[in-house]
Amino acid sequence: MDSSKYVRYTPEQVEALERVYAECPKPTSLKRHQLIRECSILSNIDPKQIKVWFQNRRCREKQRKEASHLQTVNRKLTAMNKLLMEENDRLQKHVSHLVYDNGFMRQQLHTVNSTTTDTCCESVVVSDQQQQQNPIPQHHPQRDANSPAGLLAIAEETLTEFLGKATGTAVDWVQMIGMKPGPESIGIVAVSRNCNGVAARACGLVSLEPMKVAEILKDRPSWYRDCRCLDILNVIPTGNGGTIELIYLQTYAPTTLAPARDFWTLRYTTSLEDGSLVICERSLTSNTGGPVGPPATSSVRAKMLPSGFLIRPCEGGGSIIHIVDHIDLDACSVPEVLRPLYESSKILAQKMTMAAFRYIRQIAQETSGEIQYAGGRQPAVLRAFSQRLCRGFNNAVSGFIDDGWTIMGSDGVDDVTIAVNSSPSKFLDAQYNTLSILPTFGGVLCARASMLLQDVCPALLVRFLREHRSEWADYGVDAYSSASLKASPYAVPCARPGVFPSSQVILPLAQTVEHEEFLEVVRLEGHAFSPEDIALSRDMYLLQLCSGVEENATGACAQLVFAHIDESFGDDAPLLPSGFSVIPLEPKSDSPSAARTLDLASTLEARTGGTRLAGEVEGRSYNHRSVLTIAFQFAFENHYRENVAAMARQYVRSIVGSVQRVAMAIAPSRLCSQLTPKSFPGSPEAVTLARWICRSYKNHTGGELLQVESQAAGDAVLKQLWHHTDSIMCCSVKMNDSAVFSFSNQAGLDMLETTLIALQDIMLDKILDEAGRKVLLSEFPKIMQQGFAYLPAGLCVSSMGRPVSYEQAVAWKVLNDDNSSHCLAFMFTNWSFI
Repeated sequence: MDSSKYVRYTPEQVEALERVYAECPKPTSLKRHQLIRECSILSNIDPKQIKVWFQNRRCREKQRKEASHLQTVNRKLTAMNKLLMEENDRLQKHVSHLVYDNGFMRQQLHTVNSTTTDTCCESVVVSDQQQQQNPIPQHHPQRDANSPAGLLAIAEETLTEFLGKATGTAVDWVQMIGMKPGPESIGIVAVSRNCNGVAARACGLVSLEPMKVAEILKDRPSWYRDCRCLDILNVIPTGNGGTIELIYLQTYAPTTLAPARDFWTLRYTTSLEDGSLVICERSLTSNTGGPVGPPATSSVRAKMLPSGFLIRPCEGGGSIIHIVDHIDLDACSVPEVLRPLYESSKILAQKMTMAAFRYIRQIAQETSGEIQYAGGRQPAVLRAFSQRLCRGFNNAVSGFIDDGWTIMGSDGVDDVTIAVNSSPSKFLDAQYNTLSILPTFGGVLCARASMLLQDVCPALLVRFLREHRSEWADYGVDAYSSASLKASPYAVPCARPGVFPSSQVILPLAQTVEHEEFLEVVRLEGHAFSPEDIALSRDMYLLQLCSGVEENATGACAQLVFAHIDESFGDDAPLLPSGFSVIPLEPKSDSPSAARTLDLASTLEARTGGTRLAGEVEGRSYNHRSVLTIAFQFAFENHYRENVAAMARQYVRSIVGSVQRVAMAIAPSRLCSQLTPKSFPGSPEAVTLARWICRSYKNHTGGELLQVESQAAGDAVLKQLWHHTDSIMCCSVKMNDSAVFSFSNQAGLDMLETTLIALQDIMLDKILDEAGRKVLLSEFPKIMQQGFAYLPAGLCVSSMGRPVSYEQAVAWKVLNDDNSSHCLAFMFTNWSFI
């Protein structure tokens, strides 16, 4: 049969070919011939025609998928276009209001100036817009707490006010910087300006049906990480098919410096005439009327102003969601230096509004199968791990009395708080609580502290803590925490600080859609240097959650939380989380006392030894503060409680010291995202060393290391050395374990994956492999006699344990002004990570 001739297949033949295609879309020649032999109805078809059929079938399948994808994108773009047009209409209405208010204000001012000189007139002009942004509270007569009609009236008022914020101009919304709407993004995100409390608004698309979206959003603890509990105390059906719920909501405290918040709210769920679902909520107070909520025992009662979710069905499937969060956290009840934390609409947007959107998008993509996780774990299991890590850390920071936490006496210094919980079953999920069944289990101890940081980017600090664990962690303490997971008396009753170093290997496990949070397993590899340490030098494992490490996320909180796990790492593994949380303290832009608030930080800065000159805040071009919260938990045996408490207090103090050193090293003179080019050390000692390095290289090798003369201005030499593309570093003139690095340019720091401060703890023989150490040892006499030596291509290891290759290395002796040996310099050319 001519293979170029068109073949018309019978339905039976097509059915047979489709069955094979479903099993193997691209059969081999052998498979095609076998098909013809085994299937009699295909015996009259040439094998080449069978090949063409499969090619065409794969092409049609590809076109079908592409068409389906394009249709989906088109539906999203159509819905987004509709959303943007609605937003444009809302903004035009807002502009009309502003134009009217401006004309009204001008007319009033003209009237006042031309008709009266009475000074009392200064306070009578109040614009309609001001009344709109800061409405005067309306005092309703006390409604019958048991009257469904009274509650429905409150619910309808809440619905009207919420819709005015979600789709109207009831709040002056300002779009957040960097939030660009699009079919694959969260959508339009805005924060409030000049309103009571703090507020945030978001609207966008998700590929889930409205009922599923409503179910997820009503389950606030699943997506709001700061939610400790949500108790629905009463459910009342309404005549229009909706429901009214009376809810007690309690949140965790973000730091150890202020108490937690709770809310007593009414939540109203109903449908609109256009088929949209609405879930709106507000606090019940003496002004609104309604039942009186539970007393606030260990929390401060905050107020939720009309907020909620508007969920509209989208043509072709999916939903358009409008989210409004508007709360008053009673900022006046916290220390003044912390008030920006409770007055920031950007932080509210990141932690609550955008968190809800991200969670829904995550569920949508997991449901559609767009996300595939490594390790065979189900997405729900990985989300549960992330939630347990966050809740465990937040429990440790807040230390609620009703969870069983009690404060131990201090050692005379109040920088670290020690809390003990002898009934962990109250705060560990029952199905995961296997620690308390240990025969000598005494409880859980938590050492926590908070400190203020100046001019330190939260994302940069947390990223450093994650990537350079050896700079602050102690292997002996990790060994103790790991041993406490075993169902036997603890192998390490008390940690020995500085037993031996370890390296870490980070194994990715899962990440969210926008990569703002990722879950990973960290393997800590121990290295023993003495026979008695061999038993302790086993590998250990951490389950770690890292979030907020993107520097361009406005108002984002950065967090690093981890817990020791066993090698088996089952889905029900017990977790005792510890870690760090860094929250930016951004003053309200409309607050006239913002500078004064920042200046009062000295009241809390004294505990870290910081000092401040009067007027320093006003004199800086950039002033950025963050509050860092540290919490570390340890299980302990009954008879080791005091020993573990002393160890934990000393350990957290050492971590605080390490963080302070790291913060000083990475603190820029401006925003971390604006460091271009990277800053370089400009001390007189560094300038002198750079001149010695270049001069010695020229004297020994006869070549120029830099384009500038070594006798040129010191700053110019240092700047070129710092930005040299090859890795240049110096170490002490010793060929033993004490030879440590003292200087490196930026390329060298990048190669070693470290900082100038941490560089001083890195030993020369630890970065070279075995072959490199042998070559250097054989060439060392030549370096000392001749002044330099060329080393062949080889491998070295960064401080993170990553292998690095280089084409050639040069080692030379650096001489000072007296021609005495000062140090050894190394230059690794054309290096790259393997």
